[in-house]
Amino acid sequence: MKRLMLGASALAMAAWATVAPAQQLTDNVVKLGVLTDMSSLYADINGPGAVLAVQMAVEDFGGTINGKKIEIIQADVQNKADVAATIAGRWFDTEQVDAIFGTGASSSSIATSRVANDKKRIYFATDPASSDLTGKLCNPYTVHWVYDTFALANGTGSAVVKAGGKSWFFLTVDYAFGYALQRDVAAVVTKSGGKVVGEVKHPLNTNDFSSFLLQAQGSKAQIIGLANAGGDTINSIKQAAEFGIVKGGQKLAGLLVFITDVHSLGLERAQGLNLTEAFYWDLNDKTRAFSKRFAAKHGGKMPTSIQAGFYSSALQYLNSIKAAGTDNSDAVMAKLKEIKWDDPVFGQSYIRADGRKMHDMYLFEVKKPSESKGPYDYYNLVSRMSAEEAFRPMDQGECPLVAKKK
Repeated sequence: MKRLMLGASALAMAAWATVAPAQQLTDNVVKLGVLTDMSSLYADINGPGAVLAVQMAVEDFGGTINGKKIEIIQADVQNKADVAATIAGRWFDTEQVDAIFGTGASSSSIATSRVANDKKRIYFATDPASSDLTGKLCNPYTVHWVYDTFALANGTGSAVVKAGGKSWFFLTVDYAFGYALQRDVAAVVTKSGGKVVGEVKHPLNTNDFSSFLLQAQGSKAQIIGLANAGGDTINSIKQAAEFGIVKGGQKLAGLLVFITDVHSLGLERAQGLNLTEAFYWDLNDKTRAFSKRFAAKHGGKMPTSIQAGFYSSALQYLNSIKAAGTDNSDAVMAKLKEIKWDDPVFGQSYIRADGRKMHDMYLFEVKKPSESKGPYDYYNLVSRMSAEEAFRPMDQGECPLVAKKK
């Protein structure tokens, strides 16, 4: 575990207009815990870049709160629920961590969310996808920050069906994230007049997809929906090319694809893929400014939407402490849910009662090699979805925090 202390440096971005006159900090320090995948198949989409993004947020905030230190600690969650629960519990109980950011896979994130609820501390779910975090598993201390499986289904799944992809076979990673993504996409496919003809589940972090791809190929489905992410998505697309699946007339639908995945695959393999994202580095002046600063500190690599989410959530958390005049979790959460703000990477944003952060989502298509002007110039914008169009209506999520309409 590594501990970082950051002093005052840059001017705060997106600072609140009014500042509470005195900050009541429980132990005279604000401590942020970054708990994410540092070494496995999701490390490229969060990992060290997530830690860097939180550092940048602290620096942009100003480095201190009324002269009091802001600290960052980090750990590798290993995408394991038991590891997540153990570290989260220790951080909250004995290391005075005020908020946790992460924590990798949906299964480990669900475990962290439960600990946060038990300890009455704030958890920012920046990495995971499962829409259950703001549905049946919601709680008062969890905010789901970047995207979720419902929005991915509304974007990519809906677009593919509208383009003629009526019959689907799912290649699904065998844990909570995969189940939720397949469930939400299948619902959109069926509602749009398509049908699901089969599925196969594969273990997390799979190297050999041959048997799974043969089943998908044998299904004769028009669309093979990849309900996986990170290294699993990269490997399944690469091996699908080796099997000649696309050349044989079937199409792949990458249901959760990040810019790091496209970079690893190369445009020759990835061209034409539709994908749904909350963020793209070249979307507007604000995203370009943040991304170029990030890349300069991260070996030239542009940030993923998740890494942008670590930055955004950490910055808004610190702004909310300043506005509340305390780091008390209930007071800070009330501030987080109180206003709408112009997020520096996601644009106009607000947080619903169920903990879902609301912002626009975008449908992109990966460029042909001939269209790209250079590294990371990978996407053409197809359409924008408002937050209300993209995310599940709050009264349909079965969140116990939300009173049911009668």
